[in-house]
Amino acid sequence: MKIEKVSRIESKADKYAVLFDTGDEIKTGITQIADFGLYSGRELSDSEYEQLVAELESRTSKTRAIRILGNRNLSAAEIEKKLREKGESAETAKSTVAWLEESGLVNDEEYANKIVKHYSGRGYGTARIRDELHKRGIPRDLWDTALETLDDDMEERACELLTRKLDGSTDKNEIRKAMSMLHRRGFSYDEARTAMNKYVEQIEETEGKKQ
Repeated sequence: MKIEKVSRIESKADKYAVLFDTGDEIKTGITQIADFGLYSGRELSDSEYEQLVAELESRTSKTRAIRILGNRNLSAAEIEKKLREKGESAETAKSTVAWLEESGLVNDEEYANKIVKHYSGRGYGTARIRDELHKRGIPRDLWDTALETLDDDMEERACELLTRKLDGSTDKNEIRKAMSMLHRRGFSYDEARTAMNKYVEQIEETEGKKQ
């Protein structure tokens, strides 16, 4: 392929349009102009052209990935999915994510720990936290390690939530609603039942002291 014209794009700094005799046109930066020696009249072999296109796709994908990431925490799977949705090929998206991981910009293990800390701090149980890890594409083999960072007893936490929710009430309908609340928050049946037993014991102990 022969380059017919290399022209600077006035609206974009350091951006150039490279027109080929086939009618194809690519937009590139000054780095590729220098690295590939692009100038009017130059002949590029098929392999050189493919290499140039691959380089440009990689650069575009990396720039796009940085914009997607911004100041947010995202998993490797989430970013790869978003890149595919933006039109990147599967191969380019995967290599871009690998670059982000190598650069330390994406770390699924650290992200998993943050998810566990965030949702446990908001009073959610293990099942709900696992759902959040799954939803965000955290690899399954990282879940157990992240969940080990839970530094307090789930049954005790469930009891605290139940106590705040019922506030001394022994109304059966309110108790049923409180138990449902624990299940929705991801606490197991056993954790919710133990919490209820502790709550009842606390009520009985309080009532006993009043007598």
